Amino acid sequence: MKKTSLDTLAARYKIKDYKELYAKIITLIEDNKLKPVKASGINGKSPALYREYWIVEEKQDMSQYQDELNYEIVPAIATDYYRAHLAQYIQDRPWVLLLNDYIRNHHFMTHMSENERSFDIWHREKFLKQEQGKKILKRCGLDTDALNFYTTTEPIAYYTATRQTPQKLLVIENKDTFYSMRRCLMGGACTICGEEVGTLIYGAGKGILAAFSDFDISGEPYMTAPKNTILYFGDLDYEGIGIYESFAAAYEKRYRIFLFTAAYERMLEKAARIGTDSLPVTKEGQNRKIGNTFLGQFSQPQQAHINEILQHDRYVPQEILNISDMR
Repeated sequence: MKKTSLDTLAARYKIKDYKELYAKIITLIEDNKLKPVKASGINGKSPALYREYWIVEEKQDMSQYQDELNYEIVPAIATDYYRAHLAQYIQDRPWVLLLNDYIRNHHFMTHMSENERSFDIWHREKFLKQEQGKKILKRCGLDTDALNFYTTTEPIAYYTATRQTPQKLLVIENKDTFYSMRRCLMGGACTICGEEVGTLIYGAGKGILAAFSDFDISGEPYMTAPKNTILYFGDLDYEGIGIYESFAAAYEKRYRIFLFTAAYERMLEKAARIGTDSLPVTKEGQNRKIGNTFLGQFSQPQQAHINEILQHDRYVPQEILNISDMR
C-alpha cells in the first residue's frame, strides 16, 4: 500500500470545498479504497479527517491469464516460468501471443534470416537482435535454433576471374593489396606470385572471421566447391598471424585452408634487402600469443627470419609488395 496526504487527495480529485472533500474521503474509506493512517492525527476541522491515508491497491484477477497459459498456449512453448511470474507474463503477453500464433500456424520450414524471421513473428525486424526477443524465447523455454533462421554478416567483397572448379580462392587482409592483385587478374594474368588464383576475397582484417560464418550462403556456389583451396595472405605481424590462425582454427573442418606462402616468401625477400632495422615498428597493443599453425608452413630458415623480425618489434606490411612483385 502507498501512503498519501489529505492535501494530495484533495488536489487529485480537484475538490476545494471541505464538506465535499469529507464526503469523498468517507466514500473511499467505505469502498475500501482508503485506510486512515491513525498515527498521522486528525486535521482539527469539523467533521474531522485524518491527515494521511493508505491507498488500498486492488488485487488484479489473474485467473484469465492462468487459464490462458494452461489451455491456449501451444505445447512447444513452456509455460512454467510465466505461471510462476504472472506479472511478467502480463508485460510480455503481446509478444508471447504473437509467437504462439506463429508456431500454431507455421512449421518453420522456410530458412530465413534473423531479421526476416523476427519481422515474420513480431512485425519488428530488430526484435530478436536488439530488443527483448531472445529474453522472450528464453522465458518460453525455446532455443533460437527452433526458429530456423540464419545470421547475416557484411557481404564479402570479391573479384572472380573464373568460376571453374576446383580453384584457389585467395583471402587478402588489406584493401590496397586486394586492388593490386585484382589489377593483375583483370590484366589477363592467370597467376599471382606464381600461383594460379581464380577468385580474390577482401578479408578486411579481422572481418573475415565473421564474414565466413555464413560463407555457404553469401558466397557463390562455385566458391564452396568441396575440392577448392582457400589461401590466406596478410601482414607479417602478430595481428596478421593471429587472424590467420583464428581463421584456420574456425573453418579448417569446412574448407581446405592454407597460407599463401608464395607471397610471404616474396615479402621476406624484399624485407631482407631492406634490412630488419629499416622495417616499420610493430604497432602497440597487439596480442603476441601465436601458435605454430602459421610458422609451421615455412622452412626453418624462413621461420628464423620471421622470428627475427618479430623479436625486434618490427613487421612487414602486405604493401611491401606492389603490382610489379605479384606477376
